[in-house]
Amino acid sequence: MAFQVSPGVLVVEKDFTGIVPAVATTAGAFVGAFEWGPVKEVRLVSSEDTLTSTFGRPNADTFVDFYTALNFLAYGNNLQIVRVAGSLAVNAVASGTAVLIENEIDYEDTAADGQLAVGPWAAKYPGVKGNSLKVVMVDSMASQNAYDLVEYSDTNFVKDVFLRPGTTKYAEDRTGVSDANDEMHIMVIDSEGLWSGTKGTILETFPNISKASDAKRADGTSNYYKNVVNNESKYIWWTDHEVTTSEIVSVTATGAGTGYTPGTQALIFTGGGGSGAAGTIVIDGGGLVTLGAAIITNPGSGYTSAPVVTVATGNGATFTVVLSNPQPSVNNTLSPGSLLTAVTPTAKFMNLNPTAADEGVAYTLIGGVSDEDGVVDADRELGWDIFVNDDLYDISLLPTGGASMVLAQYVIDNIAEVRKDCVVFVSPLLTDVKGNVGVEADDIVLSRNALGSSSYAVMDSGWKYQYDKYNDVFRWIPLNGDMAGLCARTDMIADPWFSPGGFNRGRIKNVVKLAFSPNKAERDKLYINGVNPVTTFPGDGTVLFGDKTLQAKPSAFDRINVRRLFIILEKAIAKAAKYQLFEFNDEFTRAMFRNMVEPFLRDVQGRRGLIDFKVVCDETNNTGEVIDRNEFIADIYLKPARSINFITLNFIATKTGVSFSEVGA
Repeated sequence: MAFQVSPGVLVVEKDFTGIVPAVATTAGAFVGAFEWGPVKEVRLVSSEDTLTSTFGRPNADTFVDFYTALNFLAYGNNLQIVRVAGSLAVNAVASGTAVLIENEIDYEDTAADGQLAVGPWAAKYPGVKGNSLKVVMVDSMASQNAYDLVEYSDTNFVKDVFLRPGTTKYAEDRTGVSDANDEMHIMVIDSEGLWSGTKGTILETFPNISKASDAKRADGTSNYYKNVVNNESKYIWWTDHEVTTSEIVSVTATGAGTGYTPGTQALIFTGGGGSGAAGTIVIDGGGLVTLGAAIITNPGSGYTSAPVVTVATGNGATFTVVLSNPQPSVNNTLSPGSLLTAVTPTAKFMNLNPTAADEGVAYTLIGGVSDEDGVVDADRELGWDIFVNDDLYDISLLPTGGASMVLAQYVIDNIAEVRKDCVVFVSPLLTDVKGNVGVEADDIVLSRNALGSSSYAVMDSGWKYQYDKYNDVFRWIPLNGDMAGLCARTDMIADPWFSPGGFNRGRIKNVVKLAFSPNKAERDKLYINGVNPVTTFPGDGTVLFGDKTLQAKPSAFDRINVRRLFIILEKAIAKAAKYQLFEFNDEFTRAMFRNMVEPFLRDVQGRRGLIDFKVVCDETNNTGEVIDRNEFIADIYLKPARSINFITLNFIATKTGVSFSEVGA
């Protein structure tokens, strides 16, 4: 503690209130192919609406993954999803060759600075739906007549939705100029109806934004059009400024003699005009130089004026002509004068001058490809690899959808067995259970045998027939999304250490029929091999009728509830234990630890998770040698509660004169 060298009061606060924290138990994780959404980026999905708005609706190539995720959300509300895409997937773009921009990080690395030659806009994510996006831009350079003529689908929607753009308050306040004309409007339109179902629907609007890179809104956030669109649009990325010509050009003089007569015409800039077409001439290098007058004149105003650059200089000199504020026009051109032979553009400026012919500046994005059917196991493995980091992603339940046994084994070995805080849920192949009458159980066991032994994995017995309301068809969907969902629901209505199986907590939702509903003999065969049967019982519905893990060794950990109990206890106590790091290994620290853990375990015991427990953390296991190695050891002994799997009811008939007390004895 601090020491005082003169009289005074020192207030010291110490915190001895450490507890074992609650940990997440219902968080799911899933990797799948979808028609839209970020690629190789984790997104939290809590509902069906969030799922469809983030990753799109199901189609013929994505319905298994979509409904696996949706079935989990039928029981829980916390699913972290990673979208994966095939090798041909690309984003729709305004022009040129479509490119792949996987997610925000990829955008910042490859497209944020206008380095892609794809025009000013690209779809936010890879997919065919990007081809239905149209971006319309209108700025203050339009005449009122031209603005009134900006049309789409025979509707003057720009005029109807927005006032004509002019100058933002931010620009006027800082420049004192009321006609800075930095304001613009942007719309995103569903040109083909793939998003809304109706062609021409306005999806997003960004009114009153600015072309000034430092522009701010009243709340201090950026009002620069690039930043606004990138931060707020669900559909598009900015990829470049709209351009028609150059603001800066390089010209090379190659006339005869040792110099030019001052006033000689050197360059004509046609189409800019107006009072803003001022500029300067800067010597860039060259041979013999005799600098004469350097002026730009404005012979007129409007979009047909022709400012004239005049210069006198030595032979062979190279110059840069800077037009500081050219008035843009769709007809801008740069042409050499009588003594110049080269005009090379080196930079660009924006031109948003709508006319009746071009409906304003409008781009329909093209070239987008989803390639959902091109997704292979290797793509999914890369997606699952993201979840191996248990510091970043707190997950517990991992449905695998229609995964092959090879992919399922990869997830078990490289995610669950590495993290040791989550459980993988696997279904057999559809071919094992559909159209395979009489040998379903045998083929399910073969698929199960392709997997190793692990208490961090659970396998069910099949697929269900489910209605796809988005396409008005019925689909076959694997049950592992439901199995993981049952665990999430069990956490909500009971506790993680309760079994998710049976008639109380194991009822499956949204089932038209099962591909395979095993009878008693088939259930026996499956259960012996660690597969949990899912069976339809007349009057009772479809039920998960087992709670085994894939651990082959008989032990407490061959049950789902026991494995999940230990995951919860280990995870929670480990979070509390990390605050003992760098403390002294003495009786005070050990007592602090026991006082945290024992109340937590008593609470679990009171909630029927444990039969008994014991915590040993004293000098018996923290010997001098342990202390000298800078270690801290706690031994926690647990007697887990077991679920009932077998019920025996003995009915005994007795004679009328026999006493029940005698029979009981």
